[in-house]
Amino acid sequence: MPPSEVPDVGAASPPPTTMDADTQQFFNIVEHIKLDMHSIGEKQQMLQDMHEKSKTITRSEEMKNLREQMQDTINAVSKQAHSVKAQLEQLDKLNSAAMYKDGGSSEASSSSRMRTSITAGLKKRLKDCMGEFTSLRKRVQQEYREVVERRVFTVTGQHATEEQIDRMIETGDGEAVFQKAILDAGRGKAVQVLAEIKERQRAVQDLEHSLLELHQIFLDMAVLVEAQGEMLDNVEKQVEKSVAYVESAVKQLVQAKKSQDKTRRLYCCMVICLLLIILIVVLALVKPGFG
Repeated sequence: MPPSEVPDVGAASPPPTTMDADTQQFFNIVEHIKLDMHSIGEKQQMLQDMHEKSKTITRSEEMKNLREQMQDTINAVSKQAHSVKAQLEQLDKLNSAAMYKDGGSSEASSSSRMRTSITAGLKKRLKDCMGEFTSLRKRVQQEYREVVERRVFTVTGQHATEEQIDRMIETGDGEAVFQKAILDAGRGKAVQVLAEIKERQRAVQDLEHSLLELHQIFLDMAVLVEAQGEMLDNVEKQVEKSVAYVESAVKQLVQAKKSQDKTRRLYCCMVICLLLIILIVVLALVKPGFG
């Protein structure tokens, strides 16, 4: 999630110029969450870059340094994810309290819907972030295997079996695979590659463990995210229904106005006709008298 792609959640509904303390607190928390999520996005990009760099490293010491950098970065992400989780839970509490205080006021209800919509948007973005970290974890696993296969082929000139690669991935132990290379070319190169593979295996294990812990933080909020998403969808549907109802009502009013105009014209014609009939009758009665 590059920083440029982080959405300005809630920007479409700016806070009112005059806010009570609860509303001010709500928007302050929203801004903190945006900053944390922006920072998480930057660190995710850093992890991706470090992972790409790891694929070209051939020395165990370099791999160790990179492993420590990646671990520090994922620890910082985990800390910020905990912070975002706590802040979202606080927003939920503020939203619940605001709804309780509404008392049926249309203005207050509108404010509550806006706050609920903003909170739901933040949670959906966090859910997307969860998916991006999950994709990163799967990439690391897949590409780690490919790197190990290439390293083995570079040193031995032979392709290792799937069982041999699995063992090296699980334990970092590749003595059996490199035996022939050790005998043919001495221990130097093979031992160096073995050390690098073991360090790489520790790096991948640490990263995977940390990403799984981070994934669990997101999973703890998954139900809330889904519930909030459904609530937001319901609000949007209600708005759509309201708009449709208003449009229908306007059409009915226009039709009623046309019908009213027709009725008025018909009434006027009937009155005129009645007056003409009365006039004719009166003239008919009066004329013989003159005769």
